[in-house]
Amino acid sequence: MKHTIRERTEALERQSLSPRACLSVSSRGRKVDIPPCPMRTCFQRDVDRVVHCKSFRRLKHKTQVFLQPEGDHYRTRMTHTLEVSRIARTMARGLALNEDLTEAAALAHDLGHTPFGHAGERALSRMVEGGFRHYEQSLRVVDRLENDGAGLNLCHEVRSGILCHTAGPVADTLEGQLVRFADKIAYINHDIDDAMRGGIIFPTDIPVHISEVLGFTHGERIETLTMDVIRTSGEGDMIRQSEPVAKAMAELKQFMFESVYFNPRAKGEEGKAEDMICQLYEYYYKNTDKLPPEYQDILVREGAERAALDYIAGMTDTYAVERFSQLFIPRGWVVK
Repeated sequence: MKHTIRERTEALERQSLSPRACLSVSSRGRKVDIPPCPMRTCFQRDVDRVVHCKSFRRLKHKTQVFLQPEGDHYRTRMTHTLEVSRIARTMARGLALNEDLTEAAALAHDLGHTPFGHAGERALSRMVEGGFRHYEQSLRVVDRLENDGAGLNLCHEVRSGILCHTAGPVADTLEGQLVRFADKIAYINHDIDDAMRGGIIFPTDIPVHISEVLGFTHGERIETLTMDVIRTSGEGDMIRQSEPVAKAMAELKQFMFESVYFNPRAKGEEGKAEDMICQLYEYYYKNTDKLPPEYQDILVREGAERAALDYIAGMTDTYAVERFSQLFIPRGWVVK
């Protein structure tokens, strides 16, 4: 009997992956069953569904740390996502876990992030009861908002990795747990790189005792952090770091909060961005007839708060500024 490409891949997974890995054939499946693909495993299929969705394309115009920076080399939410994906896949390969599952969750983990990064997230948290958390919104994007309201119908294990990538309960699989570590490894290091590019900090500003553990360059730090997760997580049912590396990384994160994330030079415009998001939310909450057609069904089924929230959260930085300008900035008189 001739096997399909997918079946051959599934057989290779059984032969080559760790007993701790989540095999494609062991997936708990999708909310809506679909016929198997003859070429791709279920997790490979999810990678494609994420990469081809509109929310993924919008990431290229969403802030990572610096608001709409002038320069080609600063990170965006898109480049952050790609870096997370690569780090996660490297760790998955080192641990003989399922790279396709890891990649799918990594590529989708920030699909629900707001315009203007965490400034937008803070603004929406102030506007809605119960707050706003981008990882919950990312899951909502793939479950409800994408594909004209039908969602992407991703596998349970991918959805778990998305929801659990920041805080709270750990993901159901080791592959999903890897995404949480990859996200932290990526953002703390590329934020250092961007902050140095912007003249906010300099290499000698990083405390020496941290660099002696993690490394003195961007590449050295990523290698140390990645290899430490691989070495420390070689057995057991949890992904973890060694105590010295975890301590150094926590200190590096604290240094970044003090030197960059709370630095008025780097973040001084965020107050304006938050005000903009709040005003946009208030406008669409009160003027629901102005919401695009695709949000009218959400309005009817889930209410004005949910519809306005979904619309604002899905905006790019540039689109949010454009909508704000059209709604609140007076236009000059044009003689026709």
